[in-house]
Amino acid sequence: MADNLDNIAERLESEAAAAAADSAVAVDNGPKLDEASERNLKLILDIPLRVTVELGRTKMAVSDLLNLGQGSVVELSKLAGEPMEVLVNDKLIARGEAVVVNEKFGVRLTDIISTKERVEQLK
Repeated sequence: MADNLDNIAERLESEAAAAAADSAVAVDNGPKLDEASERNLKLILDIPLRVTVELGRTKMAVSDLLNLGQGSVVELSKLAGEPMEVLVNDKLIARGEAVVVNEKFGVRLTDIISTKERVEQLK
């Protein structure tokens, strides 16, 4: 039993020494995935998600909706300058602000919702 513990201790020390030597020269490119994990990750990468950026909300009667035309103004529940909400499958994941990039609208994320807050949304 003592011999087995000595062998394990020696092996751990040599692996630690080898790891220390490798880390002195190696560049860390992030966590490495084993083959099974990589295969599992590839399975979920193609799952479609619905991403929505919400400026604000309003309720209006169908008659008012039909009367909208070019130049009509729709009052939203949020004030100008308030952050927009970024939802994935109707779950809030971030807040951001509108930006224009190459004459297209975009969203600059300013606040990512924490994992704890996202889990609380599920309740």
